Amino acid sequence: MLLGAHPQVSVAAFADPEGGYDVAIVEQLRVKVPAEGQEAWLAAERGSWDPWLRQQDGFLGRDLFWDHEREEGLLLIRWASREQWKAIAPTEVEAVQDQFEQLARLATGQAAGNPFPLVQEGELQILRP
Repeated sequence: MLLGAHPQVSVAAFADPEGGYDVAIVEQLRVKVPAEGQEAWLAAERGSWDPWLRQQDGFLGRDLFWDHEREEGLLLIRWASREQWKAIAPTEVEAVQDQFEQLARLATGQAAGNPFPLVQEGELQILRP
């Protein structure tokens, strides 16, 4: 089930006339999201990561999915280049993660920790035929 998406998904999905792609790399994250926590997860994403990501150089968009069987969220974040993605200071990412966790705790009533812990992270590269 698709829960959220960048309004210009087609921009990132198709090759340009010169044979390249708008997307160079996709950041892939899986997080634990119980069924009863879906709305809280999405609200925390909207209040923290969404506005911050839109300000980052090279950010093209992202899609959020939810896996009912595993009760996991899948985030696919599209970047114009790996260099732009990796140039972001870890301290900036940590600050946004802290904000996300605060919002998530408020929405779920959890007193401490991250209500939606990371299960797996990785990156996917676009293959050019």
